[in-house]
Amino acid sequence: MNVTPYPQHTALSLATSGIPVLPLRRGKVPFGNCTACADNACGGRPNMKVPGPCRCPAPCHGWAAATTDPAVIVSPGWAAAWRHAVCVAYHPGGAGLTVVDLDDADAIAWARTALPPTRTVPTTRGEHWIYRGAMVSRNAVRPGVDIKSVMAYVRWLGPGTGAIAALPDAVRAVAVKEPSPARRTPQTLSGPLQGGRGECPHRTPAFLERGVAMAVQRITEASSAVHATVYRTFLAVLSRHGRCGCLTDTHVARLFTAAQAKGETARHCTDAWINARTTLGL
Repeated sequence: MNVTPYPQHTALSLATSGIPVLPLRRGKVPFGNCTACADNACGGRPNMKVPGPCRCPAPCHGWAAATTDPAVIVSPGWAAAWRHAVCVAYHPGGAGLTVVDLDDADAIAWARTALPPTRTVPTTRGEHWIYRGAMVSRNAVRPGVDIKSVMAYVRWLGPGTGAIAALPDAVRAVAVKEPSPARRTPQTLSGPLQGGRGECPHRTPAFLERGVAMAVQRITEASSAVHATVYRTFLAVLSRHGRCGCLTDTHVARLFTAAQAKGETARHCTDAWINARTTLGL
């Protein structure tokens, strides 16, 4: 993997440009939570859509630790992490950006025909295409393609070349692409599905808002079996609200935020969401 010389200096430079940063250890992964935050004993971050450290002095909670505060970046609590860091990451969603991570030549070839040109950054095996605008992150939206934005981190590999274009509808569209038919085989549910087949059952927007708020509360109050609770909650939300098209990226981001505040990773959230959709045949 690429190693960033003087990662703390790079982080400070990015932070002054309004890009939230965090250190990565070998394996291009964030540092584990400190003792005070182990297993989310601290309760996690209450609003993980806003980048920045929790109250402990260490860079805990993965992407949510990303900060633009120079005082935090040079603080003693982050010093040990920088001494062992091999590169710098940033939270694209916190900077108002979306990164289309193209992992190989085939993925790059697809992007050149399907997406508008924008700033590109070479990676070890492919390219990062950077767009202006944030959205919910999605992994494996097609072979070799991940979308990193809100609740995700990306390695800093340099400024890249080209002007940054506005986030196009084509990226949003591929992010909601349904699983392949082989993965969409509906499974038997323990209860009946609610909601109509494409007909909106919501008399007022407050109905949907209340449902999402209750789902967030259910995840937040989980004291054990968090992974299973997240999946069951996603399943319940989709069974009630998933067919009429009323769920937005903002609603999904709230659910993912609650799950990650309980210790779930962005990848686990994405997998649970896809599995729930697959179970319901959506």
